[in-house]
Amino acid sequence: MRKKSLTIITNGSLIRKENTIYFENKNGKKPLAIEGIYDIYIYGKVNITSQVLNYLSQKGIAVHFFNHYGYYTGSFYPRESLHSGYLVVNQVEHYLDKDKRLKLAKLFIIGAIKNIEKNLRKFKKLVKLDDYIEELNRCNKITEVMNVEGRVRAKYYKLWDETLPEDFKIVKRTKRPPKNEMNALISFLNSRLYPSIITELYNTQLTPTVSYLHEPYERRFSLALDLSEIFKPIIVDRLANRLVKQGIINKNHFRNELNGVLLNTEGMKLVLSYYNKEMEKTVLHPNLNKNVSKKRLIRLETYKLIKHLIGQKEYEPLVAWF
Repeated sequence: MRKKSLTIITNGSLIRKENTIYFENKNGKKPLAIEGIYDIYIYGKVNITSQVLNYLSQKGIAVHFFNHYGYYTGSFYPRESLHSGYLVVNQVEHYLDKDKRLKLAKLFIIGAIKNIEKNLRKFKKLVKLDDYIEELNRCNKITEVMNVEGRVRAKYYKLWDETLPEDFKIVKRTKRPPKNEMNALISFLNSRLYPSIITELYNTQLTPTVSYLHEPYERRFSLALDLSEIFKPIIVDRLANRLVKQGIINKNHFRNELNGVLLNTEGMKLVLSYYNKEMEKTVLHPNLNKNVSKKRLIRLETYKLIKHLIGQKEYEPLVAWF
């Protein structure tokens, strides 16, 4: 059985009776096919019993929580079953070694830049960003790498804006809170991508709190932030671009709140349905010579990183061919 992500937007309760988990609300009680669930995303106000969490932990199912505004707040991360002391030592060693850390940080941003360049071509903007990569290669500090990334994105958003409908311009990237509809859409999708990557990290032997581009902090899976740099352009930005240009999302799907703009409930449901479909879409992998889902591409990226950390093969970031 192919497992899929479960998204819960309505309010209710998750309860367990023997080896069955039910979602119960005012409309009744519905059994969940746990064997077919990959991970769970909760946007509604949902009560969860300890028995449910124990059972989900046994099955290795991560649960990700979002607040009233649709933004990620935290995860129930089941006890890890995949352990490798050898990999942990190597992962930390690559963080402590300045040159090794800097190399990986640069590679994440190089992957992001190349995918941004691919997007601009799709958006009918033939722009080369090689100068930024050359500048990136000369960087000697993580802060310098982040500075290059910030300037690339500023240029990217300006060029992307030229292709967007007049009432859906980015204008300037704002996050907390987003100041217009396009910023709200991008932020919402970024917030959904981050826990998708956390789930993939859970299913590997990598330690999600040891990262290279983003500084590791308490209560943060910072390695997911590193990997998100590669996937934001090819998953989030492309989907946001399509939803807007095809008129699937419009002004009626947003609300003014927190001195900014946010998706309303209807908008969240619509965007999430398209996001879930997007992650299940398959592409023919040029090296594997078989179709893999976009969700699977994230896992494959973690495997490439593992091979780099243990000295098996140099890491090369994913650059979209599709």
